[in-house]
Amino acid sequence: MPEIFSVQRRVEFRDTDAAGIVHFTAFFAYMEEAEHALLRACGTSVVAEQDGHTISWPRVSAHCDFSGAAHFEEVLTIEVCVERLGEKSATYGFRFVSRNTEIAVGRITSVCCQLEPNQPPQSIAIPSALADRLKAYQRS
Repeated sequence: MPEIFSVQRRVEFRDTDAAGIVHFTAFFAYMEEAEHALLRACGTSVVAEQDGHTISWPRVSAHCDFSGAAHFEEVLTIEVCVERLGEKSATYGFRFVSRNTEIAVGRITSVCCQLEPNQPPQSIAIPSALADRLKAYQRS
């Protein structure tokens, strides 16, 4: 059974719309923050040095489906799992819970890339040590 990685985040006023409800765009920032926290828990970062090269994780896909709402000052629990771990990419699943109720689910696919000055990102294999750590959070 995979480990469940979760973070909590309080809804800030800046994240809400005129009705006081979290604006849909904030959920994408929340997913990115949770992804970064998972990578830190795995001993790396969204931008890290590996063998003298800069590695990063550009997103190639993101979506979120909503079934409820959250409001200013509420504390959200964001659960993260690895839905798919490829050779060069990872797809993360996100579950948003507010007041013990699921309010949204989302997904982001990120590609492991090497960054070089004045060059476009070049996709590379996920470093094996990191892939092993991410597998602990992979759904079967």
